[in-house]
Amino acid sequence: MPDLTLDLVERFYAILAIAAIGGMAIVVTLRIVALRSDRALDAYATIARAIQARSVIAAWLVATLATIGSLFFSEIAKFTPCTLCWYQRIAMYPLVVILGMAIVRGQRRAPTGTLALATIGAALAAYHVVLEWVPSIDTGACAVSAPCTLVWFRAFGVFSLPTLALTAFLLILTLLLVRDPNEPDRWSDR
Repeated sequence: MPDLTLDLVERFYAILAIAAIGGMAIVVTLRIVALRSDRALDAYATIARAIQARSVIAAWLVATLATIGSLFFSEIAKFTPCTLCWYQRIAMYPLVVILGMAIVRGQRRAPTGTLALATIGAALAAYHVVLEWVPSIDTGACAVSAPCTLVWFRAFGVFSLPTLALTAFLLILTLLLVRDPNEPDRWSDR
């Protein structure tokens, strides 16, 4: 595979991650400020309603892009996934199917299990990110042939594969958990 194509894909996913982190920072900051400010609460409620109306579709899109990316890096770029990468895949890949089925069924809320899968995936990815930056804490969770401490790339000096996975899981959680604070029935599937 030409280095230019690989570099382009790495940067594409890093740019998506930057946009995701920016969006999540805005939503979380606005929600915190909304605890003390009615104007911020109104702004947050407006954003929350917009996200809420499309949360399952948006989360499915994130999960699908993450799955395509992981398959590109392993099957086309030939990056060998480590054990933690496989565990993160086990958490991400079903989200494409579960959220896709929710879209077909017209569900506006996260189906059972999606929050658990995304939370487990985020925890695994966070641990993997720490292992990449601090390899001395490796407990031997991965095989010597595919070490968890191996960094295939760091787009913009920060975004490695586990960092991209962590960002995707956190974005999925954000999309599925953001709710209009004025809405009485917060967890219904309707």
